[in-house]
Amino acid sequence: MKKFVLHCIIGLIIVFILDFGIGKGLEYFYFKQTSGFQHRTTYSIEHTNEDILVFGSSRANHHYKTDVFEKKLNSTFYNTGRDGNFIFYQTAILRSVLKRYKPKLILYDFAGKFSYDEGDYDRLSSLLPYYKHHPEIRNIVDLRSPYEPFKNVSGIYPYNSTIGNIVIGNVNIEGMRTKANKGYVPLFGEWKDPIALHDTVKPYEADENKITVFKEFLDLCKQNKIPMIVVVSPIFYNYESDYSIALCKKLCDEEKVPFFDFTRNTDFLKAPYLFDDISHLNDDGATLFSDKVVDLVKGKLKNQ
Repeated sequence: MKKFVLHCIIGLIIVFILDFGIGKGLEYFYFKQTSGFQHRTTYSIEHTNEDILVFGSSRANHHYKTDVFEKKLNSTFYNTGRDGNFIFYQTAILRSVLKRYKPKLILYDFAGKFSYDEGDYDRLSSLLPYYKHHPEIRNIVDLRSPYEPFKNVSGIYPYNSTIGNIVIGNVNIEGMRTKANKGYVPLFGEWKDPIALHDTVKPYEADENKITVFKEFLDLCKQNKIPMIVVVSPIFYNYESDYSIALCKKLCDEEKVPFFDFTRNTDFLKAPYLFDDISHLNDDGATLFSDKVVDLVKGKLKNQ
């Protein structure tokens, strides 16, 4: 029995040492990346100092063109958008930003929905590498499961789904890295099909976590006296109604946050050549859209 206990203890010590050593190696190479979406998340959380920040998912990532904002507003600009990451991610990023400085303007590109979706909780894994050193985001990441504080004791756990991307982010092979301009990632496809009717998004029971975290984002901007604009960027389909957009507008109206919906803008609905797919603008579309948002920004700043 004593031998069995001794072997168990030795086994646990070996596992701990391996977990610690491998985890440290993964952490080193994760934060050594100089490009790619993981690097852009690190920059967003730890290094941004730009005047204007954009928050959102892939539609933010591909729709807000850096050069347009910097040239026309004579301000520095960074796009913190990340594909597939929505309300939880965006508020976590803002918390970390505000620990360091206050941007002069925040643009929030709304996409997604306020209904419960297990996938939105699973995607909080994109924030696991920052859990240890950024306590301000932990209670958002903990929404993923009640066991996150225990799982994150492991050195390997925060990186166990990132290894392939860590490799790509550390090699300098042409074509393997996504090229980005201060967070903006251009798309160059051209949509060819005619416009279609999209399913109506009917009223649903809202996920209270999402409502709370979205309202926190609005409140943080208000508390820190940061001008903010919420935008729903263009799409290439028609729809009768969208409860998610309507609910977002209602929440913004309650907090007196300017809200602009471009999903019915005919400059885009009549121009399939401005889209890469039905949900994302291509680079030409992003240029036109960014010009229109700049006009909104000028109006907002003029009234401050």
